[in-house]
Parts: sequence; structure tokens; C-alpha cells
Amino acid sequence: MSSAFLLDLAQCIGCEGCVVACNTGNDVPDGAQYIAISEQVRGTFPDLAGGVANHRCYHCADAACVSVCPTGALYRDDGLTRVDASACSGCAYCVGSCPYDVPVMVDGVATKCDGCRDVVSAGGVPWCVETCPSDALRFGPREEIAAEAHARAAAHRGEKYPDAQVYGERQAGGLGVLVVAPEDPETLGLPADPKIPLPTTAWQEVVKPGGFYITSASVLIAGLAGVIARRNHAREMAQLEADHAANAAPTDDNGEVTS
Repeated sequence: MSSAFLLDLAQCIGCEGCVVACNTGNDVPDGAQYIAISEQVRGTFPDLAGGVANHRCYHCADAACVSVCPTGALYRDDGLTRVDASACSGCAYCVGSCPYDVPVMVDGVATKCDGCRDVVSAGGVPWCVETCPSDALRFGPREEIAAEAHARAAAHRGEKYPDAQVYGERQAGGLGVLVVAPEDPETLGLPADPKIPLPTTAWQEVVKPGGFYITSASVLIAGLAGVIARRNHAREMAQLEADHAANAAPTDDNGEVTS
């Protein structure tokens, strides 16, 4: 069963406890930050509304970063997107492809949230979830997380957020982070229909397949060239030996040169 995160933006108090826990628990390298919290002010004075933006990897099912990765360093597992830093070639295709602007390059290697894979595999929960003091974050089987997200959205609509809804069930093939949005997700910086950038589409449809054929052709050509080179070399050696024999000075039975 796939796992998923619940992110309830109506419950988030912007304390940044998740940020600190994530950075420390995952030993996040300098130059990267897997979670970023910022305050939002929306509307026109005097009708202003405040909120908290929680920027993180959304673990897309149809993940552009996974699609463009030529080495398999980015891959899908248990409903989330993972990173194998040892396989990263440093091409940075994932950075330009993500509609949520998540992966970053640090010292020539791509990095991003991998859902605390090692912690969860050991029976724990992700660091951000463990630390959240307001119950804005949860982690578990996707079906349970989806049910909880809809229950919370319904409860928020009955309180003070008439437009509360669940975001992430259809975006990018379904997200591994289901967001309880207290209002229109786009006002919270979440695209209603995240688009994969055109260069990524070109990579998937043209460059990557073309690269396969080009590579295959290069291997074939290199092989043929090797065969031809070996034949030419053998022919040249045979000719040299023939020339040497023809030009050798005649000798008598005692090995002395005769005139």
C-alpha cells in the first residue's frame, strides 16, 4: 500500500518546528532546505487574510523529476519519490523539470525530500510529522490519509473556512502529500493544474528516445570501425612482410651476402 503525507494548512501555526527537525534529522546539506515556511497576507485592505505557506516536495505520482532523470537517481517507491545520490550524474534536469520548484543541486548532486526513507523503514515516522505541535502533519497509508484529509476539510468548512478542500488527489497524477487547503489552493501558491515545463516534455518525447538510438548507432559504428581497423592493420602487416622479403639481400649457404 502506498504511503502519503497529510498537510493541513488550516492547522499549521508556522512555528518552523518541522523545518528544524527535518534539517537536523536528515542532516540536510548546506544550500538545501526540504521544507520552507513563510507567512502569507492575501486580499485587499481592509479585507485581509493571513495564512502560512508550507513549501516542500509533493511526491508526484507522475513525477517530472523521475521521468527526466537519465541515471535512475530519482525514482518512485511506496508512493513517494526518492533520491539515490550515488547514482546522480549532476545533469540538473530534475531541477528544471519540477512544476513545484523542489530539487536543488548541492556540490553537483541533486537533493530533495525522500520522505525520511530510512526512518520509516526502521518503523518510525518522518521527522517533520514527529515534531509538528499542532497536528498539521500526519503520515500513513494513503487511503487513511485521504479519508482524514476529507474529514478535516469538511470540519473546517463548518467552522470558518467555507472553501476548504483537499488538494493533491488528481494533480500530477496524484500527490504523495494531500493538502487540506482552507481556501482556493491557487491563492496559497498551489497550482490547480501543475504543468510539466516544455523542455521536459521535449526530453521525454524526443531527446531521450533519440538519445537511445544515437547511442545504439554510435556503439554499432564503433564496432564496425574496430573490425575495419583490424582488417586494415592485418593487410598492412602482410604487405610489410612481403616487402621486407622482396628487398632482403641474397646470401650464400654460409650466410654471407652475395653480389
